Amino acid sequence: MAADQVPADARLVEAVRARDEDAVWAALGAGADPDVRGGDGLPVLCAAVAGFDHAVANALVTMGADPDLPLPDGTTPLLRAVDLGSYAVFGAVLGEDPALRLGPAERERLLGLARSWYATGARAELRRRTGAERPGETLLIEEEFCQVEQVSLGGLTVRAGHGAVLTTLEWTFRIATPVDELVARAVRQPDDRHVDGAACQYVLAQRPDRATWEAVMAYRRHPDPRHRRFTASFLTTNRMVPPALVPSFEEEKEDELLAVWAAEETDGEVLAEVLQALLMRDHPGTEGLALRHADHPDREVRTVATHCLGAGGQPFSAEVTACLLRLARDEWPPVRAGVAWRLENGPLTEEFRAVLLALAGDEDARVRLSAGCALAESDASDDRTGEVADALAALSDEEDQRARVVGAYGLVVRGDRRAAEAVDRVGALPWHEYRYDHRAEAIWAWRTRGGAEGT
Repeated sequence: MAADQVPADARLVEAVRARDEDAVWAALGAGADPDVRGGDGLPVLCAAVAGFDHAVANALVTMGADPDLPLPDGTTPLLRAVDLGSYAVFGAVLGEDPALRLGPAERERLLGLARSWYATGARAELRRRTGAERPGETLLIEEEFCQVEQVSLGGLTVRAGHGAVLTTLEWTFRIATPVDELVARAVRQPDDRHVDGAACQYVLAQRPDRATWEAVMAYRRHPDPRHRRFTASFLTTNRMVPPALVPSFEEEKEDELLAVWAAEETDGEVLAEVLQALLMRDHPGTEGLALRHADHPDREVRTVATHCLGAGGQPFSAEVTACLLRLARDEWPPVRAGVAWRLENGPLTEEFRAVLLALAGDEDARVRLSAGCALAESDASDDRTGEVADALAALSDEEDQRARVVGAYGLVVRGDRRAAEAVDRVGALPWHEYRYDHRAEAIWAWRTRGGAEGT
């Protein structure tokens, strides 16, 4: 039977099993029931939850899957998501208006489960549930822009994001957790990118009252760098939430506080966060602070300082130009990649063109990609046979599809004779990953018109 003749429900069950997000969306668009049962008799949302597949879970819930559907064992898909501790999956399954949708008893059941896991700890709770004595296996997992431990023991696997789940449930159910408690949850994790800290930052950034702001700012002078680092990260996060939630009464005060803080901070990791927070603003002193710290011994400080150079769209001064040229030879690849990123929107002088061409041949793939992005967008679009086009052609042969997209795009907009081969090497572009990428759009358009125009 041809694929388009298979019933939509069956296609959805198979797509969820295969973790194929595009196929899931296609089946749902064809009318599949988002609550269709799989081979285990459970709604397919349970399979996405059990497989830690937040992208598929999001598609199902967005298209109407019921996160509160009672299951034979007395749980619901949402309760199972809380139990498994994946913050990304939990966020996908939470659904709209949970505070209005769920009654007091169900809200308390969710909160109680999250509190229990967080208080006990993932490994200890798994040991209690399974009776296993051995240490088990722990992996560090990337969940969107954060990290979380995945713990396997006695045949069970969970992710240790229950602190983030608890923090979000409290905020969702209108529980104003004390600031000190949220900060303690965040700094309990040694890694700044842990989901627990990210959730605490986001929730605090959504509380635009002066008391919350002042309570967080009080940690700026805490002797433990982890507390200061959290505060600096908070000042970045509160510029990423919807503008209506930003405490506008403190915006100018924040800017000046950060400028003073950047001049005084002695811990490299904290300083990098402070500079990152300044980068989110238009403070006139940002570039001067970046120049001051561009040669800092901490590589993360140098990386953020590189991004701050030329901030605000101003022409590069002689001092900034000299600094960028120096940093282009930095030993740390993200610094070199940052130089290429900064030059993407800058003037492509002959000096900078030579720098980008050199970085396009860098030993580090991240640097080559950043340099390729800058060259592809450069004013050299009519340089059809020169070194820029050659560098883009080389990029189109990279293993990383993102690099191949950039290389092919650069050749397409230049009408280079190598564009057809480069586009072929790009391969299939997943719509959900590239739907907002103008370079992918140019490649799709080029394929649609047959590729002949302009080459």
